[in-house]
Amino acid sequence: MASSILSHSIFSTLNSPHSPALENAPPPFSVSAKQPFTTSRSHGVAANFSKTRRSLTAACAASDDHACSAELPIESRYPAFPTVMDINQIRDILPHRFPFLLVDRVIEYTPGVSAVAIKNVTINDNFFPGHFPERPIMPGVLMVEAMAQVGGIVMLQPEVGGSSSSFFFAGIDKVRFRKPVIAGDTLVMRMNLVKLQKRFGIAKLEGKAYVGGEVVCEGEFLMAMGN
Repeated sequence: MASSILSHSIFSTLNSPHSPALENAPPPFSVSAKQPFTTSRSHGVAANFSKTRRSLTAACAASDDHACSAELPIESRYPAFPTVMDINQIRDILPHRFPFLLVDRVIEYTPGVSAVAIKNVTINDNFFPGHFPERPIMPGVLMVEAMAQVGGIVMLQPEVGGSSSSFFFAGIDKVRFRKPVIAGDTLVMRMNLVKLQKRFGIAKLEGKAYVGGEVVCEGEFLMAMGN
C-alpha cells in the first residue's frame, strides 16, 4: 500500500501543470547521448533529408530554367525526313510524270517487303483550284493513287521479279478515308507487299497513309504488272 501511495504521489506531481518538478525536469523522451537510438538523431536525419530535398528541388528548377532559356528555335527542332530514294531515283522506277507523279521521296525501303514514301501536299498542286476553291482538300482518289504508286515502287523492283514496266489497278478493297488532307500537309504512305503471284504478275498490298502520325486513309490494293 505504501508503494502505491508513493507512486500516486509521484504521478500527481509530474502531471500537475504547476509542479516545480515538471518545470525543472528535462524534456520528455530525451536520452543519453551514449544510447545508440535517439529521438534527437531521428529528428536530425529528417531535418537533413528535408534540407537536401529542398536543395535538389531548387537545383532541378534552376536546371529547367536553363534548359528553357537554351531551347532551340522551332526551325531547328525537327529534322527532315531521311532520303532513301530521291525524286530522280523514283522517276527511274515509276513511269508516271507531271501532273500525276504523286511521290516525292522514299524514306524507308525493304526490298520485296515494303516501302514508305511522302507526298508534300501544296496549294500549287493542280487539283486544288477545282477541289475546292474555298476549301483546298486533296481528293481521296488521288490519295489512293499516291499509295498505289508507292506500292509500284515495291512491285517493280528486281527483288520482287518486276521491272520498269507499267502496272495497273486490278482491285481496291476496304478503302476508308479517316480525315481530310489539306494544303500544307505531308502525306506519309506505307505499303506492305502481302502476296505476289509472279506467274500472273499480280500483287496484293496493304497500305495506310498518315498525316501527323494519324491515319487518314487505308485499304487493300490488287495490282497487275504489264507492258
